[in-house]
Amino acid sequence: MPQPAAFTPIQRYQRISIIDILRGWALLGVVLMNYIDYYYMGLDFSKVKMDAVANVLQGISSLVFQAKSWTMLSFLFGYGFAVLMQNVANKGINPYTFFSKRMFWLFVLAIINSSFFWGDILKDYAVMGMVLLLFYRSSAKTAFIISLVLLVSIPAVQAYVNTLQQSGGMELMKPDFPLYKSGNILKVLWFGLLGTYKTEILSMGYLVTVHVVMLTCFFLGLAAQKTGFFTRLAENRKYLKRIFLISLGAALAIIGLFITMNMLKIKDPFKYYNPWYLFVLSSMVFFMSAICRLYLAGKLKALFYSLEMIGKMTLTNYMVQNFLGIFLFSGVGFSLSLGHKVHFGYYLLMALVIYIIQVYFSKWWLSKYNYGPVEWLWRQLSYGKKLPLKKASD
Repeated sequence: MPQPAAFTPIQRYQRISIIDILRGWALLGVVLMNYIDYYYMGLDFSKVKMDAVANVLQGISSLVFQAKSWTMLSFLFGYGFAVLMQNVANKGINPYTFFSKRMFWLFVLAIINSSFFWGDILKDYAVMGMVLLLFYRSSAKTAFIISLVLLVSIPAVQAYVNTLQQSGGMELMKPDFPLYKSGNILKVLWFGLLGTYKTEILSMGYLVTVHVVMLTCFFLGLAAQKTGFFTRLAENRKYLKRIFLISLGAALAIIGLFITMNMLKIKDPFKYYNPWYLFVLSSMVFFMSAICRLYLAGKLKALFYSLEMIGKMTLTNYMVQNFLGIFLFSGVGFSLSLGHKVHFGYYLLMALVIYIIQVYFSKWWLSKYNYGPVEWLWRQLSYGKKLPLKKASD
């Protein structure tokens, strides 16, 4: 029996490949940087000595991925939000009711994911998504202006927040490390929830600064969708080139500023206006535009196809990465955190191997099913309807 139009899966031709490709690239950065976090758990930075190989790997991963992946996913969340709201409105569904329900179930999934990994970001999308909902009817111009206002305010916000709290992140989790080292799965899961609370709610740097950055990306993604930028990507080649050059120039200029301030040995040069996230966002836009230009040029087709496949199952793959982390790094499994039993490079290697396996799994799964398993569950909960998971036979 045919499914109602409102509940049929999005057809292949309706998806924009470059969006899934960008999600796939961002997910690579997420798993690499998250697994590096496991290396740093309990590390005394005053005593640690990393060798040349570790320093090079750390430098490259930080330059390419640090904070660029979650900001790129935040941009894509804003873009996807606009697509979703347009689709449900066209199908006669109340977009406010639907999206509120969707964010509620995303928050439930986030609680589960937080028990796997204290660095969960799904809850932030669920909560901040409700803020974005207030602006869903905004024009592209309004959304872009809001993103610019937020963008120029970020350095001031970060500088101010930095004066409020000295300790944060893993420093707040130290008293709870024994829970993670234990062989008790319930204690390990409780550590994840406690860690999420301490590092992302008690930590002002995350609670305030990160969410301002996230909203900036949301509105920029919203503006991009409302202008149809990605649906007419080939037509926007000249604008894409400008974005590429401007973002590269901005990132290099900020790096130059950091180097200059360091050479001049100026004490606390960014006390009132810290441009760190301006560098992060400009470099994120640079990498995103570079990927788009390579895609339009027809380069790296096999790589982009792999990124597209894993990008279509971003939620499933993200949660699986965190789930596997328990068995690799906690006392329940191999206890590779809090003891640093292996070289820094192995953390990156483990992340890369898991990612590659997920690429092949995603290809196989999507050849048989309409959605990733978690995406399917989330969609059913959002619509309140049973949806076909297995693809219909020809």
